[in-house]
Amino acid sequence: MSDAKKTFTIDDREIDIRPGETIFRAARRLDIKLPHLCYSPKPGYRPDGNCRVCMVEIEGERVLAASCLRTPTPGMKVKTQTDRAKTARKMVAELLITDQPAIEVAHDPDSELMKTVRRLKAEPGRFPKRKAAEVPKPDRSHVAMAVNLDACIQCNLCVRACREVQVNDVIGMAGRGHLEKIVFDFDDPMGASTCVACGECVQACPTGALMPATMVDENNVYKGKPDRAVDSVCPYCGVGCQLTYQIKDDKIVSVTGRNGPANENRLCVKGRFGFDYVHNPQRLLKPMIRKDGVPKVPHEFIDPSNPWTHFREATWDEALDRAASGLKKIRDREGGKSLAGFGSAKGSNEEAYLFQKLVRAGFGTNNVDHCTRLCHASSVAALLEGVGSGAVSATFNEVKNSDVIIVIGANPTENHPVAATFFKQAAKKNAKLIVMDPRGQALKRHAWRMLQFKNGADVAMLNAMLNVIVSEKLYDQQYIQTYVEGFEAWKESVKDFTPEEMSPICGIPPDTLREVARTYARAKAAIIFWGMGVSQHTHGTDNARCLIALSLITGQIGRPGTGLHPLRGQNNVQGASDAGLIPMFFPDYKSVEDPETRGQYEKAWGVKLDPKKGKTVVEIMDAVHHDEIKGMYIMGENPAMSDPDLNHARGALAHLEHLVVQDLFLTETAVYADVVLPASGWPEKDGTVTNTNRQVQMGRQALPLPGDTRHDIWIIQELANRLGCGWNYKNVGEVFTEMASMMPALANISWDRVEREDSVTYPVDAPDVPGREVVFDKGFPRPGGFAKLVATKLQPPDEVPDEDYPFILTTGRQLEHWHTGAMTRRASTLDALEPSAVASVSRGTIAKLGIAPGDMIRVTTRRGTVELNSRQDDAIPDGVVFIPFAYVEAAANLLTNPKLDPFGKIPEFKFCAAKVEKAAPQMEAAE
Repeated sequence: MSDAKKTFTIDDREIDIRPGETIFRAARRLDIKLPHLCYSPKPGYRPDGNCRVCMVEIEGERVLAASCLRTPTPGMKVKTQTDRAKTARKMVAELLITDQPAIEVAHDPDSELMKTVRRLKAEPGRFPKRKAAEVPKPDRSHVAMAVNLDACIQCNLCVRACREVQVNDVIGMAGRGHLEKIVFDFDDPMGASTCVACGECVQACPTGALMPATMVDENNVYKGKPDRAVDSVCPYCGVGCQLTYQIKDDKIVSVTGRNGPANENRLCVKGRFGFDYVHNPQRLLKPMIRKDGVPKVPHEFIDPSNPWTHFREATWDEALDRAASGLKKIRDREGGKSLAGFGSAKGSNEEAYLFQKLVRAGFGTNNVDHCTRLCHASSVAALLEGVGSGAVSATFNEVKNSDVIIVIGANPTENHPVAATFFKQAAKKNAKLIVMDPRGQALKRHAWRMLQFKNGADVAMLNAMLNVIVSEKLYDQQYIQTYVEGFEAWKESVKDFTPEEMSPICGIPPDTLREVARTYARAKAAIIFWGMGVSQHTHGTDNARCLIALSLITGQIGRPGTGLHPLRGQNNVQGASDAGLIPMFFPDYKSVEDPETRGQYEKAWGVKLDPKKGKTVVEIMDAVHHDEIKGMYIMGENPAMSDPDLNHARGALAHLEHLVVQDLFLTETAVYADVVLPASGWPEKDGTVTNTNRQVQMGRQALPLPGDTRHDIWIIQELANRLGCGWNYKNVGEVFTEMASMMPALANISWDRVEREDSVTYPVDAPDVPGREVVFDKGFPRPGGFAKLVATKLQPPDEVPDEDYPFILTTGRQLEHWHTGAMTRRASTLDALEPSAVASVSRGTIAKLGIAPGDMIRVTTRRGTVELNSRQDDAIPDGVVFIPFAYVEAAANLLTNPKLDPFGKIPEFKFCAAKVEKAAPQMEAAE
């Protein structure tokens, strides 16, 4: 055919034909809204055509066509409003409504089915109902979701949601004919199935057969429509899913996913069901001051529901005056270096910017840090050194353009579940997914190759791959000459790391190392993702240097589907770091020791600034023990749970002369406070956050502040002014504007733009163009535009197993819980799903200990002991124990090694020597 534009008509209106677009989608462009039940016009959903409620008539064709499936041809004439088409659609609706529960006991009278029935004016009664014995019974076995298959129309949307969108493959169809039904796994109750509670099926269901449990009563009858909806962004992991709060009587009753760039409507169990923490009865509602004469005792437990044993209520003026005067007294007596501040990656960019400004301008020190020091500090150190930027070079969505994907030292299905859906989808489309981790994981079943290497042997394995690429000349010589410096010297550093030499060290056969190295180097587009399994080592920076070298020498960076992407742990780790909440950098990673940069900030802020870099998280705790730091301000961080060697950390907190804590709850850290300031939860304030993709996203206030709580921005400013700063920010937008003016990375991103667009990816080349998802296409932000290769050497973990401590302890997160559990363990659904601490060990370890899965075990290191239930996990190697760190009753970080990476100053959370024993049964007291 000619190149003339191809068109067809819908209801006599001409419209162009677009590749792959169906009649249904084309009609939407003309604002013709055809009914749909088995089809969801959302990203990731393919049409199925089984419900037939979207039927249209096509001129010259004998039968009606399902518009969700049919694609148009040039000259085709489609009619949507003929009597025949309307009658067919109405009859389908009547058939479907016949077997539905009566409207007065409907599970969701506002469902898509009910809306369709009302629009088509369909009435039940013309067709016989199925027998009562054939109606599936309700299933309320799951804490988060209600299953009522009496409303199911077998549209298969939930099957596609589970199998194709989230790629979990829990839901299927079983039975035949009129006895066909939806099943979970092998027709198990939902609560007993392998469901991970992402809730995608609930969001997809058009009938109310699958509902959030919060939306129906105990009889499965609809509780009523929410009063209002507010768009925001999830406050949990670094993926940054956009969502909508559904609110009734100023309570969040459910959450739905939105079509944000990072999630395309998807959520995980935390994002969908983890929001009632803001309504928890343990919420702090008034400022508190420590009672006179009440000492601070390391490891002392204070009931968060009854803090009055140690604290008394105070007015805001009294609490703020007490907080500021204690800090000011120390500053004026001993200088700013005697103070420190921990900010939060759980808060907004604006809060992070103001917090670090307060510490630098109000305290007079650079002793400011946050949890990035415990997450990706070594990754950022290596990235700044190697490519000149600590941010990711490509969004994780770029896997759609990759033919090889490496995931190393990360467990995305548990820690970044929505990002994992894109990895799994890419694997289904024949991308080669290579998973590298000492611990097996759910992503393994989607992998082309799984390299389950020995704990702590990352450098050996990665250098072996680099050796193969160099020795077989698989590197990209032209790319190296154009964009990389130091190649010849670096090349010498890997010549001894042959696969044969490294295989006994890392545990991966030489042929597998060669195969994976060749596959990565020869890929058209390959991308690397890594997590804290790479970074939380004393050699974490070297681990990241190896990954950077893989990308640089093969030219797998700067193009679609390529790049380096450290998956960020918390919702605003990227943004908080960008905003300067770290001791050696001003915002935008400008050195505090650079006179020109410091001069710019002194001019802008109107105050002299400390010319020396400050101390990091663990260094601050050491300095407290040495009486160098005597006062601290901690906002939204919980070092009494997150720091390594909690005996040391809690001892430091108890030793402080003055501690101010700003948080939602009486956390394990707030126990040691002199003043506790009740803060705002994420759904209670406005502000931006920056996710792992470099996307600056808008969070909006959805709920009123409870009790006498205050917005964090207000609290920071009030404290700053009591320390003499003289600030007068009227709203969050003013803070963003100042912050952006000091950060070239945020050029062309205004508060109004983020408010209008919801999400803007940096860097942005102009105010009216989208941001760049892939960077470094024309070189690197380093001298001459060159990236830098850095040689690495084998370095064992600081503490290796021996006769006394023969096991390896490693720590991390679970799907249901996040960070130190301060929020998720106060979210009723999440806590019900994982209510207690467990230690995951192998089948072999369980047999060796002579216990049954679930029995109590004792885990001991040179720093402490915890007792907790065992859990058999066949993904764990023999001789390894994994403990999540969210449980105060069995705090994993009582055990962990505080030894630091020399470059990133990050502790070795992922490896220490441990002893694992059967715990003696606990004796119950006689009555």
